[in-house]
Amino acid sequence: MAVKIRLRRMGAKKRPFYRIVVADSRSPRDGRFIEEIGYYNPISQPKEIKIDSEKAAEWLSKGAKPSDTVKALLQSNGVYEQLKEKSQEK
Repeated sequence: MAVKIRLRRMGAKKRPFYRIVVADSRSPRDGRFIEEIGYYNPISQPKEIKIDSEKAAEWLSKGAKPSDTVKALLQSNGVYEQLKEKSQEK
């Protein structure tokens, strides 16, 4: 099973709000997901991003592939640095 970390669109028309979820790559964008690990609100000023970095690092270490947008959000939140530190400790 190929697992992806991607955005799930929520909110009203013209007012998007996204949840960052771990899902099977074959499920639809807003369909079934395995786990919710955060959210992203691009409308608010400043942009609101909350990611559970421990869960994200755990899923990345298990082989989940992030989408391009989620990859940028994870990098801005420092999840990849945390993942590198964990791998160096082992």
